[in-house]
Amino acid sequence: MISTKSAGTFTGAGVFAAIAASLCCITPVIALLAGSSSIVANFSWIEPARPYLVSLSIVVLAFAWYLKLKPAEKSFMDCNCETTKKPSFFQSKTFLAIVTVFAILMMTFPLYAKMFYSKQKIPATSLTVVDHQQQVKFIIQGMTCEACEEHVNSELSKVNGVLAYVTSYATRSSLVTFDKLKVDEKIIEATINKTGYKVKSYDVTQ
Repeated sequence: MISTKSAGTFTGAGVFAAIAASLCCITPVIALLAGSSSIVANFSWIEPARPYLVSLSIVVLAFAWYLKLKPAEKSFMDCNCETTKKPSFFQSKTFLAIVTVFAILMMTFPLYAKMFYSKQKIPATSLTVVDHQQQVKFIIQGMTCEACEEHVNSELSKVNGVLAYVTSYATRSSLVTFDKLKVDEKIIEATINKTGYKVKSYDVTQ
């Protein structure tokens, strides 16, 4: 028979899967808060498995709730004189509810990750025309969600001479417009690499 302890095991497995599914998007935020970018791209390899991890988390948490809510089975040895032992907090429905909410927050983290990034000082849609303007498309390896985009944009906004940027994890690229008298491709490449993602190549588009 599956016990309450088994329900706790499924709960833990569900939370672990939810956290693992979002590691690729959580690490940029952790790096931003900690001021270190070295760990950012270490979990980008998880992104292809994200749908499976999310599904696994949902299934195991649903099964944990099933075990928690299903009527207790009574054996022929049970009698009215026995007292039922009160489960601990970690075996309670309250704890399972807290864990479930936490898992949902982890699984949906990519949807609200951008709120952890301050507004960039250079809007991607605005463009100041200068005489020595140049536009370069950087192909970036390791970006997996919108949080990655915001991380790259956050660093680009700090570079003197950068006029505008459009970063997309979907195309794995960042289109950067800059004043070539103030900054060049190598400096921008080094800035992007500092985030933990890696520039594979770049092409001058304008």
